[in-house]
Amino acid sequence: MPRFLVTYHGGGMPESEEGRQQAMAAFGAWVGATGKALVDPGAPLGPSRTVSAGSVTDGRASEPFNGYSILEAADLDAAVDLVRSHPYVERGGSLQISEAVTP
Repeated sequence: MPRFLVTYHGGGMPESEEGRQQAMAAFGAWVGATGKALVDPGAPLGPSRTVSAGSVTDGRASEPFNGYSILEAADLDAAVDLVRSHPYVERGGSLQISEAVTP
């Protein structure tokens, strides 16, 4: 079955402890609803460096993302359906779903 990389853009975590707990509970509910299709729930991302053409710079590439998840689904449309109810979108973020191409 095809795998899909879901990258998290914009959005972010609430600043208050109560808000963070609510966000994590909502993510946990999404994880539960997604079931076995969620191969790896992923993680938020911290500091990074970008390697390109022999140079290394601090910071993210021109299209940064804040976290990731990995799904298995029949096709791209099915993967999109799995993330439509993702709580990250409700917090103002967006999700990009990309199929992992295997030889």
